[in-house]
Amino acid sequence: MRVLCADWALDTDTHQLVRSGDVVHVSPKAFDLLTTLLRERPRALSKVELRDSIWPHTFVSETSLANLIAELRSALGDEAGQPRYIRTVHRHGYAFCGTATNAAAAPPASGSARVHLLVRDREIALTPGTHVLGREPEAAVWIDSTQVSRHHARIVVTGTGASIEDLGSKNGTFVNRARVVSVQPLSDRDEIDLGPERLVVRVLGDAASTQTQPS
Repeated sequence: MRVLCADWALDTDTHQLVRSGDVVHVSPKAFDLLTTLLRERPRALSKVELRDSIWPHTFVSETSLANLIAELRSALGDEAGQPRYIRTVHRHGYAFCGTATNAAAAPPASGSARVHLLVRDREIALTPGTHVLGREPEAAVWIDSTQVSRHHARIVVTGTGASIEDLGSKNGTFVNRARVVSVQPLSDRDEIDLGPERLVVRVLGDAASTQTQPS
């Protein structure tokens, strides 16, 4: 999903929020919240709906949701008293109230990369888009370990490569033994550690065309 609104744009394929040409860094949960509000606009979503969407199977207080709303308003230049984008619905929840337009995603670049993930004895091909890694059975990359959070990390694949972001996991996400603290690009043969689990990234270019054997 790619949505344009005023001087900013949200792109779920690249997992970026861009305002006035600059990338705006927001927390993974804040990004998910804005995505949900945009996807359901202009419908007002209850606090329960939003909490279940952003924190599935997890109990959180109303303060956690309010903090994310405040983070988004700060990132977008919005105000609670005179909202341009996020409207508070008294005793109910929140709604996106701005004028936004869905835009076509940029086509993959020619010679696009193919991204694979080696997990134990599995090799998983990651298509362009967002892939959650974690202990939740519905995760795109399921890892059965109690030291791995249900929604541990997220890999975003684009036409030219991939990046990884920790999702507030308990034990952290590491790439080549360095802790991931923001969105980090991935390279071929990078090693990802999620708790005791080690994953290996393969970023491959398009297969070379078959050469004709001389007669």
